[in-house]
Amino acid sequence: MSNELNELLAAAKKADLTSDDKEAQRRSFAYGNTKIENDRITRDLVDQEADRLTNDKNK
Repeated sequence: MSNELNELLAAAKKADLTSDDKEAQRRSFAYGNTKIENDRITRDLVDQEADRLTNDKNK
């Protein structure tokens, strides 16, 4: 592995993600995995459902 790649990996391990960063990553993961199986999935749909689940959780 190149030195540059090793340095980037080391920096990534130390990075602290905000809760907003984690939520964006979670939604991106959900979109990417569901889109493989169903072409009708959109980022907007993932966002709508994530927002709905968050609102239901906070009730």
